[in-house]
Amino acid sequence: MSKNIFFIGLILAASGLVSPPVALAAGLVYGFSFLHQLHVEAKKLSKILLQASVVGLGFGMDLQQVMQAGRAGFIYTAGSIGIALLLGWGLGRLLQVKQRVSYLISTGTAICGGSAIAAIAPITNANQEEIAVSLGTVFVLNSVALLTFPAIGAALHMTQPQFGLWSALAIHDVSSVVGATAKYGAVALTVGTTVKLARALWIVPVSIGTAMASKSRARIQWPWFILFFCLAAVSNTYVHIFQPAYPVLKHLGGIGLTVTLYLIGTGLSMKTLREVGVRPLLQGVFLWIFVAMGSLVLIRGGWIHM
Repeated sequence: MSKNIFFIGLILAASGLVSPPVALAAGLVYGFSFLHQLHVEAKKLSKILLQASVVGLGFGMDLQQVMQAGRAGFIYTAGSIGIALLLGWGLGRLLQVKQRVSYLISTGTAICGGSAIAAIAPITNANQEEIAVSLGTVFVLNSVALLTFPAIGAALHMTQPQFGLWSALAIHDVSSVVGATAKYGAVALTVGTTVKLARALWIVPVSIGTAMASKSRARIQWPWFILFFCLAAVSNTYVHIFQPAYPVLKHLGGIGLTVTLYLIGTGLSMKTLREVGVRPLLQGVFLWIFVAMGSLVLIRGGWIHM
């Protein structure tokens, strides 16, 4: 019964008839209502599909806009990552969260959510429980951001560049940034995705720094999909011979994103919330609120802009 409902939701998400936020909401309803018998397979598929979808969306972006947004967001990204890591360390100590869990939550919030945690976890020798707690914390807040940010942006009458920048700085995962900004508008999607992907590149130096500090020999997981996203943007801008295919690839990227968000939603359950626990969740919530509110104030005040 639950498998049938899962596949019905999957088909609807892939049909193009529902928006990304609706797909996520449907996934959440399923996750809290049924025992997910295919959660392992769904998690693996969502990871692959997310990266492929981001590459597909790259075929709808102009390289000049991408480079402009990336340059403008570099300083903001570097500063906000440093502040988030420092504040996360302080909150972790204050709330007495386990050191590895605290660091994973901090890097996930500072850089790009689950991708950063997946890259950092083996370097810190984190066990499965610590990884699950960290991912669960970030995942819960990701879902909240995806559902609430567009409404907040509209209520504050934020421009599309403002909302795109805010989403890139304050929402954890690339998928949620794309989902939130796609609902807000095409310009917001371009700015948000580009700045967020530039932010995701910081996985590399942070991973290397973590490995050096902990003297770990674990293999660093490079975010290769970011390179393919850039190549897609290059192709769309300069390789005009394949121009008829680009809108199709962009559309498929959007469909893939919708399916990804549905799969992510199905993975959240009461068990996930119990695994997160109170203290790590409080650390994640306080850190996220500080990052979201701080970046919003700076953007609205004109201190940071695109």
